[in-house]
Amino acid sequence: MALRGGIAGLLSGILLGLFLKFAEQFSGEKVYVLLLNIDFIYSRPLPELAEFILHLAVAVAIGIVCSWMTRAFRLSAGKVWAASFLLTLPAALLYFPLTILAVKETPGIFNIEAISWWIAGHILFAAVLAACIQSSRRE
Repeated sequence: MALRGGIAGLLSGILLGLFLKFAEQFSGEKVYVLLLNIDFIYSRPLPELAEFILHLAVAVAIGIVCSWMTRAFRLSAGKVWAASFLLTLPAALLYFPLTILAVKETPGIFNIEAISWWIAGHILFAAVLAACIQSSRRE
């Protein structure tokens, strides 16, 4: 259960990162920088890979929790999707505090294009997470 949830979270997190990296290159909006940015916590910059690994650790944790919820509460297929989206919602809402706290240049707090990319990426994360967990239940 934890392994499958962790793998689902890892795959979802990698896709979210790639999606936001592409979105940033395509649009110029610094949504990938925002995804990895925790510069308000430490004084020296971390390498991109270290920041990405921290992002993936959070994604893996969300995957494990979603997988656990699916099994513990015997969630139906539709409820697995709902659980995935509910667990992802707080991460999507982090756009606002991360933007406010950022030291690096990030999109503005009311930047509709950046918010749209951010939300789309997190919807992708939740959908991939739910699909992975749902497919692992069939095995």
